[in-house]
Amino acid sequence: MPAVRSLLLALLLVLSPLGLVACAAPGPSSSYGCGTSGVPCLKGTALVQLTTSKGTVELSLDGDAAPLTAGNFVDLVRRGAYNGTLFHRVVKEPIPFVVQGGDPQSANPNTPVDLLGTGSFIDPTSGQPRLIPLELSLDGEASPRYGEIAVGPGQQSRLKLQHERGALAMARSNDPNSASAQFYIALRALPELDGRYAVFGRVTKGMEVVDRIEQGDKLISAKLLQGGTLVQDNDAN
Repeated sequence: MPAVRSLLLALLLVLSPLGLVACAAPGPSSSYGCGTSGVPCLKGTALVQLTTSKGTVELSLDGDAAPLTAGNFVDLVRRGAYNGTLFHRVVKEPIPFVVQGGDPQSANPNTPVDLLGTGSFIDPTSGQPRLIPLELSLDGEASPRYGEIAVGPGQQSRLKLQHERGALAMARSNDPNSASAQFYIALRALPELDGRYAVFGRVTKGMEVVDRIEQGDKLISAKLLQGGTLVQDNDAN
């Protein structure tokens, strides 16, 4: 029964829409990523502090295993995209699952509750939602894979970043290449999500704060504490 409950929770995550605008997303291809996506990539690591209404949390981002996904997050932190947003989805029952936030439109108190969780970051230069492809790094492969789920035999065990308790990953809609700004933190190990969602970091301090966060709590601010070198070409590492 616990396995069935976990699968149902995973389906809730994948079926929750993150954007109202239908946008073409990249298909499976190693050609996507740094230098082609228009999103800066993280070189090395970064340390980000989230100040929430329940306390502070520190996140370590891995630019070696997830350069594009981590770079997107650092860029959004620097732009202030997360300041004043809400944790709009917190699932702790029937078993601990995730704390999810980062919908830019949740910073507007006039946003209807039923729209929370449907927003993407809107690129001010294009006026369009910024979407990034699913990014997964596997042991034995020189570069990340983009745009393809990795759940085949032996693939999940080779993932460099897995859904351990405290894992930081990108939420998305049912399209693997629809991640934008929304993120989640795993409240326990979630192997059922490995290979389906892009993990790009982990909580290094304040997991007890994450455990206290409830739906509707505020992400007051996000700031870069250390690292965070962004590059625009394929030489991200």
